[in-house]
Amino acid sequence: MIARRTILWALSAYIAFVFVQSLFFKFTGSEESIFIFSTLRAWSGIALFEPAGRWIIGICELIASILLFLPRTRIFGAALAIGIMTGAISFHLFTPLGVEILGDGGELFMLACGVWISGWIILALSTADIRTWTGYARSILRAHPAA
Repeated sequence: MIARRTILWALSAYIAFVFVQSLFFKFTGSEESIFIFSTLRAWSGIALFEPAGRWIIGICELIASILLFLPRTRIFGAALAIGIMTGAISFHLFTPLGVEILGDGGELFMLACGVWISGWIILALSTADIRTWTGYARSILRAHPAA
């Protein structure tokens, strides 16, 4: 029990550390962040990638970080982190962005992979919490059937 709690806390701290330290770069418009989101804008033709996408992702990362440190919402923070990092990993692998960003040696890509794996481990260790939330959602749906 103590080992499980320690692992959950450590993985949550890792994810939050990665996310929170990246907020400075996203919110201040660092060269690296603008490069990433501008590359995605040019590749996709979707103008919202830069600057709106940078801000939206940053806000989502902040929300995930907060949710990860509240035991009752940890699974939602982990799921949000997995979703964000699935997008990041996909963009690194399947767009002109690539694995290496401005000579970083693939560091951002590896951090994304670490966050993605950590999120899945949190969910795997939280099956009881997932069952609790699922049961709660079912009870609400039973009490309020669709019209």
